[in-house]
Order: sequence, then structure tokens, then C-alpha cells
Amino acid sequence: MEIRIERTTAPKPKPDQKALGFGKYKSDHMFMMNYTPDMGWHDMRIVPYGPIPLEPDAVALHYAQETFEGLKAYRTPSGDIQLFRPDMNAKRMLNSNRRLCMPEIPEDMFVEACKTIVAVDADWVPSEPGTSLYIRPFMFTSEGQIALHNCSEFIFCIITSPVGAYFAEGINPVKILVEDEYVRAVRGGTGFAKCGGNYATAMIGQEKAERLGYSQVLWLDGVEQKYVEEAGGMNFMYFLNGEAWTAPTEGTVLPGVTRDSIIHILKDWGIPVHEERMTIDDLMKAGHDGSLGEAFACGTAAVISPVGALNYRGDEITINDFKIGETTQKLYDYLTDIQWGRIADPYGWITTLK
Repeated sequence: MEIRIERTTAPKPKPDQKALGFGKYKSDHMFMMNYTPDMGWHDMRIVPYGPIPLEPDAVALHYAQETFEGLKAYRTPSGDIQLFRPDMNAKRMLNSNRRLCMPEIPEDMFVEACKTIVAVDADWVPSEPGTSLYIRPFMFTSEGQIALHNCSEFIFCIITSPVGAYFAEGINPVKILVEDEYVRAVRGGTGFAKCGGNYATAMIGQEKAERLGYSQVLWLDGVEQKYVEEAGGMNFMYFLNGEAWTAPTEGTVLPGVTRDSIIHILKDWGIPVHEERMTIDDLMKAGHDGSLGEAFACGTAAVISPVGALNYRGDEITINDFKIGETTQKLYDYLTDIQWGRIADPYGWITTLK
């Protein structure tokens, strides 16, 4: 596709790569394109990063017709730049858009847009160990109307941000609070889609967890509130008697790219993986009798975040003596070695910028 490029005349100073944090800095440019029924996707362009004008009655502001994605670009030891599984992010956005009644973006168009914005802002891809360029594609209706009807005008945009570790704890274990008051998603809803409303309604659980001294919240199912599902904005995985368990993606759990990658790796290592429902009572029991060996949350932002403690209704269990588990560490090292190009990619997950 033809992309018009308008480069900034006032490049921003680059931040200290040793103190990036997560999402604090934005690169110089952003990708944009528009959709209308008569023209389809058009006016593909890269422009200087800046505000996007919207009418006060924009449907995206009032009715949250919006979807987004998250992926990363990595600087390899040789200085090349590579993306990790952008095709899977493209497929997931297709599904999210279908659920939100929004036009689909072809997979090749999505990937090409991501590659182009990273190439334009290539000097923003950091090289310090543990750093990367976070890529945030998002889409929303730009149409203005108060009446609740589906829209026909949309904007797709990509912004990027040089980032370090997502959690202050880094790869050190975190404490998680099990949420038993509020729910995140129900079958038939939007739990599987990556849309802003899911995260807005989940903030109350995260705030509650942080107020009580926990880094993350673990959500239970939305009907019986007894089955383990997601951890905050990430998937949740754990090992019982050496076998991996995680909630199935049956409409209420986001099909995470990192989750899928880890499942592939574990199966290749000969470790059984159960994508099955587990009650929180059974998980807590496993924590008390010692059969719960390791646990972690996983997602693009943090990659893997080990869980050292789990609190459910005042009953707190410590997992693996509050240390990162052997398999968890091995997974983190192997996956990040692929992402940063320190070892060969045996799965075909890497897209290298030419």
C-alpha cells in the first residue's frame, strides 16, 4: 500500500534508555488512515505525533466503540530491528473489530503499517538490555452522533513508545489479590476482544488490589465467581505437579500472543498444558498442600511476571518461597532471547525490518 510520509521538523530529544519506564515517552511520528464505506481504508499517512481533532459528540467518547493492540519492536545484538508475531496481533484485531461492529483491517495492511512506522522512527528503538519499542495500534469511530447507531467513519492509528520494564519489580515475583466482588467479563460479552471498555471496568479491581498492597488483581469468572481467569491486563498460568494450567479462551479470556507463544514452547519441551477451568478453591488448596509449584502472569508489556503470593478472602499462600520458579525463568529467558534476536527463531515468529 502507498503510505505518504510527512516527517517532523522538530524531532524530540531521546530519553535516557536506562530510565524509560513504560509508556512515558512517545516517538516523533504516528501512522493514520481513514475509513468510509464508499472509499474503504484510504489516506494512509505517517505524520508528526500530535493531537487528533474530534467532535464533542464523537461516538468513541460516548459509547466506547474502540479497539486496540499492543506489540513490540526489538533491537538485536547486530543492530537490526525485528517485530514479534505482528500477524497474530492483526488477526486478534480482526476479531475485536467484528465484535465491536467496526470495519476489518486486512492482516497484510496492519503488518505493513506497523513495519513502516517503526522504520520511520527506527532511531527510537532502544538498544539497552531489557528495552524495546512498544507499538500501540488503535482504532475508533470518528463520527459524531448522540443517537446510538452504528457508525460508518473510522480512524486507525499507530503510536510508539520506547519502554523498559512494565513492573517496578521487573522479573521479581509480585503479590496478587483475587477479586471476588467485581467481575471482568461474561460469555457473550467482550472479554475476548481487546477494547477499551474491558480495561476501564477492570480498573476498580486493580485499584483495590494496589490499595491493599498487591501489584495485580486476579479475576474470577463472571457467573459463578469461582473459576480462575485473568490477572489484570494479562493471562495467568501456573504449574500443578509439574504440569501447566491456564484458563481456556472461550469468550471471556483474551487470547494473548505471549500466552499462545508460551503454550507452544511448553508443548515442545514435553510439558503437558491444560487449557481448562480451575476453581480458586482448588488452586488455593494446591498452594497449601505444595502441589502449586509456580505461577506467573504473561503479556506483551511485561512478557512474564512471576507470582510469589496469592490472597483470596484473607487467605494468603506463598508460591515457590516467593522466588521465580525454574520453569518460569527458563521460559522468560528463552522467549526474550527469541524476541531480542539472541537466538534463532525456530517458530517463524519474527518479522525483520528490511
